[in-house]
Amino acid sequence: MKDIKSMFLPELEEEMKNLNQPRFRAGQIFAWLHKTYVTSFSEMTNIPKALQEKLSKEYTFPVLRIERVQESALDGTRKYLFALGDGNLIESVFMRYHHGNSVCVSTQVGCRMGCRFCASTIDGLVRSLEPSEILEQVYRIEKDTGETVSNLVLMGSGEPLDNYENVIRFIRLISDENGKNMSRRNITLSTCGLTDRIRALAKEDLPITLALSLHASDNETRKALMPIANRYSLDEVLAACDDYFKMTGRRVSYEYSVVRGVNDTKDAADRLGKLLKGKNAHVNLIPVNKVEERSFERPDAVTVQAFQNELEKFGINATIRREMGSDIDGACGQLRRRHLKESDSMTKGETTV
Repeated sequence: MKDIKSMFLPELEEEMKNLNQPRFRAGQIFAWLHKTYVTSFSEMTNIPKALQEKLSKEYTFPVLRIERVQESALDGTRKYLFALGDGNLIESVFMRYHHGNSVCVSTQVGCRMGCRFCASTIDGLVRSLEPSEILEQVYRIEKDTGETVSNLVLMGSGEPLDNYENVIRFIRLISDENGKNMSRRNITLSTCGLTDRIRALAKEDLPITLALSLHASDNETRKALMPIANRYSLDEVLAACDDYFKMTGRRVSYEYSVVRGVNDTKDAADRLGKLLKGKNAHVNLIPVNKVEERSFERPDAVTVQAFQNELEKFGINATIRREMGSDIDGACGQLRRRHLKESDSMTKGETTV
């Protein structure tokens, strides 16, 4: 069965043609899927019953089930654990800001990039998500909260550029004027630094923001934190980001997870300042979240502030990420792993009774 929610409108028009249906049916169906967020063909009330039945036999579209929600008592941030159709679990985060609501989506179940401070990579990559499954995270959250999502970050579990074709299709679908119509300038894609894919992204004519997970100011430290650094050096990754800026005119954001005793020193800040000096760039300092299975510790606020001050001496725009939902398993992959552990413990308990 074909996934109808992952189809572009022209593709859907071609499907209607093959079913001997008028072209306008495609627009109606597209709107039901991407504006109303229906969960079945039977909800498409302006579609003839006979066509509804035919569609249900030949096409499918995923509807994510909310498995668990944690809401922060501090700021109202909501962390969602969604169940996919095959039983796999993914996480998404809903955040309220003064400039609008934002959702952080996952692009894969797990991740194979192996970043040492991230819970998502611990069990490796299970599979990549379909465009419709990434869309569904936004659609279900809007339905659940009753609020509009105007900003999007592809910064949850998974490496977006490791799921390149599906992610590009997702971005085009969620920004389609016939559907959700989200501004592409309100979309940020985070990557650990797949240089060939960064350059490919620059050619897509999508005015989104690129965010590079940098996390170190020298190759050896980056290798210790991120295995991908064994494949691409800092010079190669930064050159790809420079090319992205030249080709798109979009400022690159550099994410820097600050880890106590690893990359939080004045020397590290000085090296980073020299690396990025003169670039049209923004550095987002992220005090690392504690992950149970990892040994990395969060630095104190004074250290992070000193790091920011040092970068500003080089004329670099640097901000410290505002903590959102710090009381609800903030790090990517934490909620999914805890849920799986609890389910496993319950199953073993039942078996031994």
